[in-house]
Amino acid sequence: MSLGDEREASGGYGGTGQTRTRLPDSTGGDVYGGARRGGRSSSRSLVTVVGVVCLLIAAIAFANRGGSDSSSTADAENKPETSATAPTGKTPVGSGFAHDEQGAQSAAANYAVSLGSTSMFNKNSRHTLIDSLYTPTAAAKLQSAMDQAYSAAFLDRMGLDANGTAPQGSTFVSRTVPVGTKAERYSADSAKVSVWYMGLIGMSSTTSTDPVSSTWKTWTFDLQWTEGAWKISADSQKDGPAPVPGDDKAAASDEISKAIEEYGGFTYAR
Repeated sequence: MSLGDEREASGGYGGTGQTRTRLPDSTGGDVYGGARRGGRSSSRSLVTVVGVVCLLIAAIAFANRGGSDSSSTADAENKPETSATAPTGKTPVGSGFAHDEQGAQSAAANYAVSLGSTSMFNKNSRHTLIDSLYTPTAAAKLQSAMDQAYSAAFLDRMGLDANGTAPQGSTFVSRTVPVGTKAERYSADSAKVSVWYMGLIGMSSTTSTDPVSSTWKTWTFDLQWTEGAWKISADSQKDGPAPVPGDDKAAASDEISKAIEEYGGFTYAR
């Protein structure tokens, strides 16, 4: 990809210290309607951020600490028992995953989920994620670097205001959908886990110049067992493996916006 047709900044998904996202070929009308998503290369690639000191964006594990419905005892009795790793969409935490190989894989998958979320585009929620999921040493190095990466200028290029909010009538989409995980290395104190995922990012509106598009990447996390939890010490990403694009007709922007509102993203991946 040449620098001439890319927007450079730091933010979004993990990478090398800058975000480089090509603008779509067309800027007029509804770029969704009628178009087919063929073998697009990086012209509509997912926003990629590369690590500072080999460290980049934090992610979050969501745990369900409640789960019972006080209004219906019978319903509550029929529900499965909740645990620290049960799904929820409420409280961000960086703990609750088992101290074994599968627990490390679960942690990595869920950190990738939160990495791809819109929470990274807001300063307060981003700080919470980094402090929750990275080792103290890594978090201390990342905070100021990520604030610079997610600058007002970068957010503006993404179509967002200084708080990471989309304009009225538009829907900003940023999601990571893990497809699978692999333990590259494991010991009681550390693990290296790769997460293969599909990402969605872009602005859904009839006037968007950066429509929601998909990409396939592999995110590798170096994890340490610290203070009773898996924490990220370093991470890196690479493209693919990407399957052959299907022949599905691209949805119109209003369909994408409606789907994003109706289908909440997964907050527990494994």
